[in-house]
Amino acid sequence: MYPQAFLLFSFFLAATQPSTNWHLKENAREHHTSKFSSEELIVRRGQAFTITFNGTERPEQNLIFIAETGPKPSKATKTLATFDISSTVSKEGWSAVLQSSSSSSVSISISSPPNAVIGRYRLGVQSGSSSPASLGTFVLLFNPWSSGDDVFMPNKAECEEYVLEEFGIIFAGNKNHISSFGWNFGQFQEDILNICLSIMDRSLYYRQDPVTDVSHRHDPRYLGRVLSAMVNANDDQGVVLGNWSGKYEGGKNPSSWTGSGEILQSWKKSGFKPVKYGQCWVFAAVLTTVLRCLGIPTRTITNFSSAHDADGNLRVDEFYDADGNHLERGADSVWNFHVWNESWFTRNDLGASYSGWQILDATPQEESGGIYQCGPASRHAIKEGEVDLDYDGPFVFAEVNADCMYWNYDSATGKKNLIFSKSTEIGASISTKAVGRDDRVDVTSDYKYEEGSAKEREIFKKARKKLGLGDKFDPTAPKQEEIEQKPDISGKFKVTGSLEVGKDLNLLLVLENLQSDAKAVNVNMTAWSTLYTRRPVNEIWKDSISVTLAPKEEKQFPIKIKYPEYQQQLTTDKTIQVTALCHVKDGMQVLVKRNITLDNPAIDIQVHGEAKVNKEVVVEVAFTNPINSEVKDCVLQVEGSDLLQGILELRIPPLKASEKSSTKFKLIPSEAGPKHLLVNFSCDKFVDIKTFKMVNVIN
Repeated sequence: MYPQAFLLFSFFLAATQPSTNWHLKENAREHHTSKFSSEELIVRRGQAFTITFNGTERPEQNLIFIAETGPKPSKATKTLATFDISSTVSKEGWSAVLQSSSSSSVSISISSPPNAVIGRYRLGVQSGSSSPASLGTFVLLFNPWSSGDDVFMPNKAECEEYVLEEFGIIFAGNKNHISSFGWNFGQFQEDILNICLSIMDRSLYYRQDPVTDVSHRHDPRYLGRVLSAMVNANDDQGVVLGNWSGKYEGGKNPSSWTGSGEILQSWKKSGFKPVKYGQCWVFAAVLTTVLRCLGIPTRTITNFSSAHDADGNLRVDEFYDADGNHLERGADSVWNFHVWNESWFTRNDLGASYSGWQILDATPQEESGGIYQCGPASRHAIKEGEVDLDYDGPFVFAEVNADCMYWNYDSATGKKNLIFSKSTEIGASISTKAVGRDDRVDVTSDYKYEEGSAKEREIFKKARKKLGLGDKFDPTAPKQEEIEQKPDISGKFKVTGSLEVGKDLNLLLVLENLQSDAKAVNVNMTAWSTLYTRRPVNEIWKDSISVTLAPKEEKQFPIKIKYPEYQQQLTTDKTIQVTALCHVKDGMQVLVKRNITLDNPAIDIQVHGEAKVNKEVVVEVAFTNPINSEVKDCVLQVEGSDLLQGILELRIPPLKASEKSSTKFKLIPSEAGPKHLLVNFSCDKFVDIKTFKMVNVIN
């Protein structure tokens, strides 16, 4: 018998439920959970927490604690633990160490193992042969600050960023013109933790076998995969319903969201009906919120020129007609950008070298294991072409490294001819937010070797071989002589003016004769508004020219697409694809294309005076109408964790041409430190103009 335990022989629990002091503030401070809005104890596994509870005196009784979670707790599934007082903390299981005692109360330090199942626990205590008494409930989370945890992250600044930071920056646009916008992850907002626990309990895995599902919740690999399925609504009535049609009736345009809190709260309030609508960055942002809330270090990643390889051959095929129109043919596609997640944890199933950042993708693109889920795929495995390792390696590898084939397709005959192929198109400027700064960090080299290098081609061939594609005859693949054929001319589009909604689009088509004899060329040009997935929506402009290029001659052809020409055709993604299909007499065709993303006009945020905790501060938002016609239906939405509760929505009167609006409102910050205010302005001519401002709040 441990000496300290003798102190408890005179301690007996009252027949009624003991009164428990959970020491919420002290425990939260020690466990990095102070930012949660909850009256319930929230702690992290593998670390001690202290509780005090009351009782009455009776001799020769010992205390046994019971911690249990899930619908049918058992020791076999590690969802039930019973443990008595010991003198030291157990490294393998649950333990309780006496801190102090009196005739009426006892303080105990309780520790969970670093691989405990996470979730809501019921804690009870039993004295001798009496019935167990409930002490209440607490929530146990992953612990990236604990070296024994699978999610342990040794860099404390990274822990702060990837678990505790509520503000994020998501990168968008295209590889030639990267833009960004802020996002309020809001993982510590009221009720978000409860909603995250509900997400786990509504998954297909839980519904099919709740006991087994809960028993696997110690494993971030398992939970990451489950949650990548649950954040999208496919299969399981998950959180967000995807929509890439360009029409968003009955829901919200995906570009209008500025934070995850509103989405998760809406999901719960509707009785867990999918929230309309989301696209890739929405799925990734919501998954970031859920995983950070549960304690798994997570960040969003943007991949530019991202391949969607539907048939698993590590190749994407794009088709164009004789006029240069991009055809929707085949399931492959290349998106201007795609956003997914990286989460940090060990891969005990693969080995130490595959631990670290793991790729998860909640956007429903392809089924995996029969449902729309993706990952975790080890980032290191992707870089090394180890596409046979769990999970979804071939799809993720193709997203960053597929080869592109561009075809001319004749719908009348069904024949296709290869225009050209490119191995360096896919996976550019892979981006994420810097730790502790509002800057972009390029992580492309963590995903693949330098594009065009011998090592990169070696890894690509290795991946094809692992997929059984190395020596396999593919009747749809181009013939070797097609690939090796060299064009007689080259071409490119140059932007010569600003890329801003409301202004004319000015381009130059530059054609160069690469040969030492003259070339006659017929050029068919088109411009289409597209979604960010490059799906064509509306034709904006077309033209054709015939030109003769002297030997080695370069010629430039100016193109102007006026604002009134594209205004009504533009999608809310503000993207235009311009193509020129060049038919060279007695030579091969040349395709010139450029994907253009237009910027919205700017909005300005000014904070008047110092921002102090619990003191009013005035913020002013200004917008100038840049076009020479009136804009109306103007709405300003504002949100920001620790700066204001919920979302502030303000209506703004119509603005005449060149008129400036100035809107003032008050904030009352609730916490000191660097906070971010997110603003979203919309009107009938401009949709979802976003900006953010860092507000340094002092005590």
